[in-house]
Amino acid sequence: MAKPKQFCVVFVTCGTLTEGRRIARKLIGKRIAACVNVVLSPVESFYTWKGNVGRTREFLLVIKTREKHMTALEMEVKRLHRYDVPELIALPIIAGSAEYLAWLGECTKK
Repeated sequence: MAKPKQFCVVFVTCGTLTEGRRIARKLIGKRIAACVNVVLSPVESFYTWKGNVGRTREFLLVIKTREKHMTALEMEVKRLHRYDVPELIALPIIAGSAEYLAWLGECTKK
């Protein structure tokens, strides 16, 4: 049985829906992630960048993966992303249904 703590949810924001979909397809195709949700409604992001306050509309990716794939996931996101410093934040999965975690584990087994 899969243990929840070996899995994580990763948040990545993208400047365009096309970019988000491209990243999602690559992560799934390489079995780095089991599932990527692309939030179709843009989020409004406020941030500080190079000393200035910015605001932009972005698309959020919610990625489910194994913690051991984080390095590969980060490299792939950086390769495909247009931002100099893409958001990439991982949170541990501390609990979940046994069936879902087993599926997540099977999809990312490599």
